[in-house]
Amino acid sequence: MTDLLLIEDDLTMLELLATALEFEGFFVHRAPDGHSGLELARQHNPHLILCDVMMPGIDGYSVLAALRSDPRLASTPFIFLTARGEKKDLRLGMVSGADDYLTKPVAIDELLEAIRCRLARHGELARRQRDFSDVTPLRALGLTPKQAEILLWVAQGKTNAETALILGISEGTVKKHLEHIFEKLGVEKRGAASLIALEALVA
Repeated sequence: MTDLLLIEDDLTMLELLATALEFEGFFVHRAPDGHSGLELARQHNPHLILCDVMMPGIDGYSVLAALRSDPRLASTPFIFLTARGEKKDLRLGMVSGADDYLTKPVAIDELLEAIRCRLARHGELARRQRDFSDVTPLRALGLTPKQAEILLWVAQGKTNAETALILGISEGTVKKHLEHIFEKLGVEKRGAASLIALEALVA
């Protein structure tokens, strides 16, 4: 059975969506806030995560950033559900590393289509072997040799400090290169950059 994690602080919406998804055959973990959502994600490693954006405490962007920085969960398909549907909100959601961005109220058919599409795409990528021995695919993203080398390690879950140690450079140099990498890839977070790298590295 496919496990989904639904993070939504509106308890009525949480129950309505969870019940509808369970009716379609999914097993749904319910989280009423970002803190419990992160705990459930780390505990159950769901196949896909649906998350509201505007929540008290930890908002959806912070939840996504925490997940994308965790090697175990970095590639988990993630869909934002939000009442904010302006273009700037959509762009912010996507550059943050989200796989999709749906505006509430969302029709169940549209939600199911998005879930199945993301699960199928994730399954296809998982079945294809990634080759971490060659930076050439990352050079094709417009990166310099050093930038490609740094992104290669970041995509494998290495921290700035670990990457610096591996490459024999300072942590500050790694950070500076990452700023240029994010700019070239059109993203703002290391998780989003890692996802682009992982897709480029599939054999």
